[in-house]
Amino acid sequence: MPIILSNIKVPVGTPHGEICRSAEKTLGLKASEVAGSGIYRQSLDARNRADIHSVCSVMLRLFSKKREITLSERRKDVRYFEETEPEAKISTEKREGRVVIAGFGPAGMFCALLLSENGYRPIVLERGADVDSRESAVSGFWRGGVLDENSNVQFGEGGAGTFSDGKLTTRIGDPLCRYILKRFCEFGAPEEIMYLSKPHVGTDKLRGIVKNLRARVIENGGEIRFLSRLDGFSMSGGRITEAISGGEHIKTSAAVLAIGHSARDTFEMLLKNGVCLEPKAFSVGARIEHLQSDVDRSLYGKTSDELSLPKGEYQLSYRNGDRAAYTFCMCPGGEVVAASSEAGGVVTNGMSGFLRNGENANSALVVSVDKGDFPAGALGGMEFARKIERRAFDLTKGYYAPAETVGSFLDGGSDKPGVAATYRPGVELCGIEKALPDFVCNAMRDGIRKFSREMECFSNRGALLTAPETRTSSPVRITRGESGSALGFDNLYPCGEGAGYAGGIMSAAADGLRTAMRIMETFAPTER
Repeated sequence: MPIILSNIKVPVGTPHGEICRSAEKTLGLKASEVAGSGIYRQSLDARNRADIHSVCSVMLRLFSKKREITLSERRKDVRYFEETEPEAKISTEKREGRVVIAGFGPAGMFCALLLSENGYRPIVLERGADVDSRESAVSGFWRGGVLDENSNVQFGEGGAGTFSDGKLTTRIGDPLCRYILKRFCEFGAPEEIMYLSKPHVGTDKLRGIVKNLRARVIENGGEIRFLSRLDGFSMSGGRITEAISGGEHIKTSAAVLAIGHSARDTFEMLLKNGVCLEPKAFSVGARIEHLQSDVDRSLYGKTSDELSLPKGEYQLSYRNGDRAAYTFCMCPGGEVVAASSEAGGVVTNGMSGFLRNGENANSALVVSVDKGDFPAGALGGMEFARKIERRAFDLTKGYYAPAETVGSFLDGGSDKPGVAATYRPGVELCGIEKALPDFVCNAMRDGIRKFSREMECFSNRGALLTAPETRTSSPVRITRGESGSALGFDNLYPCGEGAGYAGGIMSAAADGLRTAMRIMETFAPTER
């Protein structure tokens, strides 16, 4: 079992071999004692601009287990490391039908992958198209074409994360996270995601990874049905017996709801069929764009031009009473994208490629909202967000997005944009407060003023705000019990971000894996 030595401080750009040798020297190890070593975690410490450095943890395998035990017992900076992988405890109970998974985003993909590797041959219903066809539909919409309400930034192979920065950071601390990263590497992600503290793969690389994962599921006996929405269920005695899609009734042993946070028509269908949904807090606001060079200087100072430093990124928050304004889903070197999934509504999101080499940086600047802010009922938050999106559409009379400089937003000044808008098909300078609720705008203004004292780029009155950002997370939770199934149903499994149990690629993937494990513990694979 390997050990990990933490808190090794080295100059930025130090070769990994040199860092590993430094770790061996720190522990007083001879080269003959080490069976293998490598970087386990690497982060950048830029709190002191005069002393920007990397902080690393090194994993070491020693030939002597006794030596490993001695080091871990005597040093506080050394710990044992144990690899965690999903345990396939498979029941012997037989059930008729196939596991049907609605959605092929991170939760659905990893649920399908694990089930397929254990003989379950799942059927995946994905309302959107395969990633290549989806990319074509999205590009056409961004060029001013027609919105495809099934294949867009929200729906299609890979889920909403496919058109994003491909961030693989998470706060959940789930031991399965390292396993998920390993699987991403297996399907084409760069090895650096295994050790960087803020790993990302970029939307360009993520699309290839998604296709490779899909191929593995199919190779294992699973099916992926694109342009196939989950339309309803047949039920008997609290159990789903059939999933209905496009008029076809599919005999179902278990149904997994990995539908994503934007499947509004599916939420409505579930509610009509007696599935318990409850409103959930989420956030709304806008995208803020700065020059990436300004962000870098705000973080690194005069050293911002050093090529060895990563693109600057930030995460800021400000709370005033019960209301919080914060930045979210920051995309260095990225662009603001049109993320609508319903006709007659404007939605923004952020995206960047693996190299993050665009001129601008953007981030969501959002304000928390909860059930006290929107209409009563399980879908009150959904309707609240929909109203904002339609108001924005009416403002620009189409899918152009309302935009405004920070200076104009703060005090009505006539500041000219200091950055070129990246949102396609385009923006219209018309005042974002006409689309967003007053309390949201006021909290955003307070946040900008606070953040300007922390980062110089937020003082730039020419920075651009593009609205609205409304799809930060699901506005509903599909309530599930201790067994992981929806209340009142013993074989309907809500999972991932759309069900209200995750917030990002990694946590959604982990929830998908755990859902697969619950299914395997409940019944055996269907015989071929």
